[in-house]
Amino acid sequence: MANNKYNKYDSNKRGGGPAKNNFHGSRRQDDRINEEIDEGLVIGRNAVRELLRSGRTVDKLLVQKGEREGSIVVLVAEAVERHIPVVETDRVKLDKMTNYSVHQGVVAMAAQKEYCSVDDILAIAEERGEKPFIVIADGITDPHNLGAVIRCAEGVGAHGLIIPKRRAVGLTSAVSKASCGAIEHLAVAKVTNIAATVEELKQKGIWVFSAEAGGNAYYDTDFNCPCAIVLGSEGDGVSKIVKDKSDYITSIPMYGKVNSFNVSTAAAVILAEVSRQHRN
Repeated sequence: MANNKYNKYDSNKRGGGPAKNNFHGSRRQDDRINEEIDEGLVIGRNAVRELLRSGRTVDKLLVQKGEREGSIVVLVAEAVERHIPVVETDRVKLDKMTNYSVHQGVVAMAAQKEYCSVDDILAIAEERGEKPFIVIADGITDPHNLGAVIRCAEGVGAHGLIIPKRRAVGLTSAVSKASCGAIEHLAVAKVTNIAATVEELKQKGIWVFSAEAGGNAYYDTDFNCPCAIVLGSEGDGVSKIVKDKSDYITSIPMYGKVNSFNVSTAAAVILAEVSRQHRN
């Protein structure tokens, strides 16, 4: 980064600052399956088999505990071969999420749109002649929160969003609905490892800012550079490994009795400031 015109950022700070308490997240959530009835669900063995054959993007395969025989074994093997996460769950959850349809012990969660690559997001910035502005969602599990973040990111002109493959919600219909249509206009990449992706972005000249407590106030932070803003999960915030790999920590000062914002509210505040600086 020594020759980068944004060398006002000290390259010795690569690796990030100290990790402190979360600054956003209104409630703790377990890594759980979204139990909402979702238009992105593909239900039953035959339907899931055809989905896998189609080549369409699949977020995860949900299999009833104990159902590892017959055609399900074949479906699970194909999912594993395609690196699709396979999650065991109980029948009660499958019954609820499928509105008590005959699911035969297997349900697939398919994306509402095709994912792109991180390089595709960077190409969008280059095509627009703009400094890259990327949002990273580090483990958001609530579809309404992810949809709201997508709406914020698209509204302020971010070039794309990066989400993790596991332990987070994908692009379900609930996310699409919460985004109020913004999902159709924002590039979304899904990666296996957020921490590794952060390292790759840094190597490409992107400065990474984690939104957490204990950092500089967002309005005193210089975002006028190729940047990625990391937003953490509802309960745990940005993971420690990602914070440690970030270049800077940026925070929203809190002056009331509550000490945190919901992740989508925090996104609106910080992303709007990044956009303002990029356009000045």
